[in-house]
Amino acid sequence: MTKLPILILLTLVLGCKMNQDQKSEGNTLVTKIDSIFTSLPDFSGVVLFADKGEPIYHKVFGVRSFETNVPIELNDIFELASVSKQFTAMAIMMLQQEGKLQYDDPIEKYLPGLTYQGIAIRHLLNHTSGLPDYQAVMDEHWDKSKVASNPDILEYLKKYNPPKNFEPGEKYEYSNTGYVFLASIAEAVSGQDFIEFCKERIFEPLQMTSTAIRSNEVKNKLLHLAYGHIYVDDRKSFIRADSFPSSNYTIWLGGRKGPGRVSSTTADLLKWDQALYADQLITQETLKDAFTPATLNNGNKSNYGFGWEIIPTSGAGKVVWHNGDNPGYKTIIVRYLDAGKTLIILNNNYHPQFEEARDAIDEIVGELFIKEKS
Repeated sequence: MTKLPILILLTLVLGCKMNQDQKSEGNTLVTKIDSIFTSLPDFSGVVLFADKGEPIYHKVFGVRSFETNVPIELNDIFELASVSKQFTAMAIMMLQQEGKLQYDDPIEKYLPGLTYQGIAIRHLLNHTSGLPDYQAVMDEHWDKSKVASNPDILEYLKKYNPPKNFEPGEKYEYSNTGYVFLASIAEAVSGQDFIEFCKERIFEPLQMTSTAIRSNEVKNKLLHLAYGHIYVDDRKSFIRADSFPSSNYTIWLGGRKGPGRVSSTTADLLKWDQALYADQLITQETLKDAFTPATLNNGNKSNYGFGWEIIPTSGAGKVVWHNGDNPGYKTIIVRYLDAGKTLIILNNNYHPQFEEARDAIDEIVGELFIKEKS
């Protein structure tokens, strides 16, 4: 009779020790992450780190506007830049799951009049299309006093017809043009404006209430917008990036859809991250393609899936991520799939040590993951 209470006591003691160890490791992780960002001079933005969907570090740095010196708040909205591509890819995957398109469909089936042959939707998704850079064409020929949209971009590619950079599937080359095409294909297939599609099919179902594809005019009316800034040496200060319209493509290409333009918060991006572990938008079977490296024509692998960069194996196990880079902004979402952790950084002053901070956190998560497995 005396052994049962002792066994129970031992179980409770060991359980408490494990919880204390986990709590201690969590505190150490938080301390290390905090030390990274507090040591970065002039860093401005919001950093969120979550463990199994629960934020264990969520902190603001810097200011929403360097002109007014208003501090950033946790619910401030940032331009995501190319982090937006994962939503474009999701729209295509949803339409594929519904049987409305196939990844191997040729693009001319949905975008007639283009001269680029042999390119399939799959090539657009994983950046192996060989398409030329639409921005170079628009930069040379477009009247920058006007705002260009997807139909304008398609028209100018048809008009000036720059050649492909390589044959489809030959190699990986990051292509914003491909993601403009994907958004236009989604519109052609769904019969719905891409902005409304994302709102009704992705953002609203996931209760991403601060997330949208917004025009510059709408963003500038937001009460909680963190404005993008760049450091100007001549002025020895950070200046709003939209102070330079002619050199800021986000202004004169402000109507484009697909490669960017989603604006959001760290909290909304965590909702998105967690939804990808469930069948809220598409099944896990469909989602596998997003996290599967592309196979090139020669059989080699390219570590980009559908809207996600892929690190198949690392110290932290399998990792998928995407960053964004717009005038004044640097952004990233990193999903440590095997470790069950998520990192989201939204930066509004284009900090030069942004990538170093991400690398340091990768190393910390890897060390912790190895310790947890041992």
